[in-house]
Amino acid sequence: MNNGIKQLVILSGKGGTGKTCVTAALAHLASANNPPVSIVLADADVDAANLELLLRPRVLESQDFQGGQAARINEDDCLGCGDCAAVCRFEALKINNGTYRVDPIACDGCAACVFQCPEEAIVMREQIVGQWFRSDSRYGPLFHAALHPAQDNSGKLVTLVKQHARLLAMDENRHLVLVDGPPGIGCPVISAASGADLALIVAEPSTAGVHDMRRVLATTGHFGVPSLVCINKANIHPAGTIEIEAYCRQHGIRLAGRIPFDTGVIEAMVQGEPVTAYRPDSPASRALLAVWAQLKNVLQEEPV
Repeated sequence: MNNGIKQLVILSGKGGTGKTCVTAALAHLASANNPPVSIVLADADVDAANLELLLRPRVLESQDFQGGQAARINEDDCLGCGDCAAVCRFEALKINNGTYRVDPIACDGCAACVFQCPEEAIVMREQIVGQWFRSDSRYGPLFHAALHPAQDNSGKLVTLVKQHARLLAMDENRHLVLVDGPPGIGCPVISAASGADLALIVAEPSTAGVHDMRRVLATTGHFGVPSLVCINKANIHPAGTIEIEAYCRQHGIRLAGRIPFDTGVIEAMVQGEPVTAYRPDSPASRALLAVWAQLKNVLQEEPV
């Protein structure tokens, strides 16, 4: 791989396509490469991070993540007048024993109650909405996070996780930042793809899979991120696979490979292993090796 740090983000238009299994396999293949490709991993699916399930990392550091403000009431100053509850559109203020309290999950942080309170008993406070972690995995350092339920600012947390991964890659002169991105086309996806040299879109040949693949390709195209497509479980619906291939040809998108449905993948997941490590000679593993070869070639091209 060329000098300089590359960023490869793995995306999917919908959940359940096998994106994380592909990412874990690529991490294993990078370490098994001859010579090895030194990587830093980032799990940017902070709403439902699960790359760690296949990498068995050891947590080295954890930090709280503050992602917005919520109202807090000083109960000693609260008169129980209800003015705050009257202006709250989110029904986040509830009376209890004559004073009001804030439901931090329901609170949207708009601060309307702060300005309405006649006693100035309400203030806005930063709230902890999740944690991020630095871990050591079998295939390289891993940065990952866990957002608390019902919290937003996941795009900001994705950016933080990626920044730490890239900084460590620079400090340790590693070749590749491998990012397991979130599914869909929302803010977290944009944050995960930002600054990437290449995106691999994992698609499945179902009606929903084809539709959502087009949407995520439109997203990466809008932000100028070069993209390849690999078709996972390609043999379960041949007509869908043909449709994906035709779409890629029509729009000049390179196909990175076709990964067949393989029960070895399921067995590997149960064992907490990438399939390429657990069953290196399985059909899926051989297909993933070809995908890895394609990705390396594209990352080595100038420009990407």
